[in-house]
Amino acid sequence: MKPIIFILINALLGWVFYKAIRKTNLLSVLHNGRWWLTWFAIAIITLMDELTSIYYAPYEAYRFIGYKAIIYIIITSVFIRFLSTRMVEMAEILEVNKIKGGGGYSFNYLVMGPMASFVSAASILVVYLVTASVSTVCSVENGTTFFEMSEYTKYLLKFLVVWVIALINVMGIRENAKLTFMVFIGASFVMVNLITGGLISLDYDKLSIVARGAEDIANDFSGKHFHQMYSNLIIGIGSCILAYSGIESVVLTASICKDWKAIRKAYLFLALTVGIFTPLLALLALSGTPDIGAHQTNLIPAFAQAVMGKGFAMVVSALASITLIMAVNTAMIASSELIEKISEKYNFDWLIKVNDKHALYRIHFINAVLYTLMIFITNGSQETLAKIYAVGLIAVFSLDMISLFIYKYRKGTVGRTYHTSRVGTLFLLVILISLFVYISSSRPEGFALWLAVTVLFFIAGVQISKHRAPEIKHRRASRSPMDVVFAIAASESEDVHLYLTRPRESLVLSAGPGAIFVSFYAPRTDIPAFAYDSNHIWICMPERTSLDDLIVGLLDTIQYDIPHDKKVHVHFGWPLSSWLDRLSTGIMVYKMLKLPRMFPNYIFHIDYIK
Repeated sequence: MKPIIFILINALLGWVFYKAIRKTNLLSVLHNGRWWLTWFAIAIITLMDELTSIYYAPYEAYRFIGYKAIIYIIITSVFIRFLSTRMVEMAEILEVNKIKGGGGYSFNYLVMGPMASFVSAASILVVYLVTASVSTVCSVENGTTFFEMSEYTKYLLKFLVVWVIALINVMGIRENAKLTFMVFIGASFVMVNLITGGLISLDYDKLSIVARGAEDIANDFSGKHFHQMYSNLIIGIGSCILAYSGIESVVLTASICKDWKAIRKAYLFLALTVGIFTPLLALLALSGTPDIGAHQTNLIPAFAQAVMGKGFAMVVSALASITLIMAVNTAMIASSELIEKISEKYNFDWLIKVNDKHALYRIHFINAVLYTLMIFITNGSQETLAKIYAVGLIAVFSLDMISLFIYKYRKGTVGRTYHTSRVGTLFLLVILISLFVYISSSRPEGFALWLAVTVLFFIAGVQISKHRAPEIKHRRASRSPMDVVFAIAASESEDVHLYLTRPRESLVLSAGPGAIFVSFYAPRTDIPAFAYDSNHIWICMPERTSLDDLIVGLLDTIQYDIPHDKKVHVHFGWPLSSWLDRLSTGIMVYKMLKLPRMFPNYIFHIDYIK
């Protein structure tokens, strides 16, 4: 009976891939003269990145919470799918603001400015640094499972993996979607057969281990106070979060996909594949591996040997090594692209100089040195690297959700088609901050590294922003409130109509004589094209200054310098967003309603012009 099941499973999988390969534009599509990766290609690249975590995350979860990890990995999967909907929203927001690439770094820069973006960049680079290091360690440990090697030899192999990947990138040979897809096909056959074998081999003893994990979780929540239940939930999710590392990579691919809708489809695909596959394989491996404590670095090959024999386990071991090495390459490429983006923004041309193969060789060598140092400092310990990894990962998620919540509060959903609940985003933010506190306190070495790198980036960022920030030239091009005064003074009409318009708002430039349009803009988000009519004045918003303070300051300046024989009409636009959006901006509207009392000589309007 078993052979028939394996034959049917492999035949079905082969038919699915045969159909997929014959499909045109499966991995890339030509649009407007440029080749873009499809949602499927993006999903495969990220899936292979996420898949590598299965080789170390289940044991790391088991180390902290025992067999409860079997159930908590399932709960964490649901949490991550909820989180991915917010990442889709981030992708659309970046696209609406005409920003391609950069992921969380670009989004934090968009919402909170350069200082927050340096904190985000530091967290992301820590994640890439540890991703490459832990993947290197695991690739060697899993690949040498069935070979007798000294620890010194393994150490040298780890360094060799890092520098070979660096040299490959310096030579201009990069991972591509086709290669990833071919590896994905091989990995699919191996992993599906492994899961099938694990399911077939399930017996009473293994199911009792699963039941034990479920019973332990039930005890965590039954008869406990809310704060105790919440603490247990945070500990459980925090211990399993590494099983889904790599989920943020989809947003980073925005620069190579046509639009944000490809990001949404990719996340849906990952929910239906990794979201189900990872918990299932973790359940089988944690319940079906004999003497689990002896297999800290090679849990999956050991499980494969237990259920499928040594021959198949060696195939799994080789696959683990290949996919983990690909993860090292992916981390190096992603890290290089982030550093390149930062260097372009702040004009560090010397760092992004390319060789004759168009490779960022200086950045690749810097990455290789950092990866080598990280492996050396941690003594190549999977346990230590995993602790550091968890802190950086949660820091990235937390910063992204803080920025998203701020953006949704400030701007609502105007101009966008995909949006999620503010309450849900706030719920995610509370959970993530709780996770960060727990993981930082339980993994102090990881927190220390994250904090050290973040402080260094922040100090460097403050100095760089003073002299190299791209906003400087836009601030210099800004007009001032005195330009508004001069425009009013130059108007021959007794009635002056001052329209306070938002960036990207359609302007009624033919509103009649005496019409003057004023727009406030943050140079990092809404850089204007100074090509409008002469009666449209753009004024740059200084850092840490609210919009209502700017409006009051402008009206104060006009009141002081303009004679009272001029009738000044102040026009605000009609809020056309949903009632929830209007409610979220209620504080600003409340302050606007005070203006007529502050400036009784002005005539205030809220206009709806179709």
